[in-house]
Amino acid sequence: QVQLVESGGGLVQPGGSLRLSCAASGSIFSINAMGWYRQAPGKERELVATSGGTTTYADFVKGRFTISRDNAKNTVYLQMNSLKPEDTAVYYCNADIRKARWSSNTYYWGQGTQVTVSS
Repeated sequence: QVQLVESGGGLVQPGGSLRLSCAASGSIFSINAMGWYRQAPGKERELVATSGGTTTYADFVKGRFTISRDNAKNTVYLQMNSLKPEDTAVYYCNADIRKARWSSNTYYWGQGTQVTVSS
């Protein structure tokens, strides 16, 4: 079994910062890409940033958010600076994981962590 556990969400004022963490655990042979998505109320889930062979960012977070990984800990981080009210959403971690040498890759999701940007 594979589990992704996010942490670091909360309430922050506009212009503030938060750092999200997501740790993968369980039966893991290798991890290809890891990333962050978000979903605001009434909206579809959208890509925020990914880290794999390349690093990609959604245009609306470029220059404000930074994704990083600690491969030894199977952990991905999202440093969020200059937060805006429109960044309010549930943030989900996603990982492309192979459970064994002979198995195919599967995408797994975390349970989500709420980020609220409000004064």
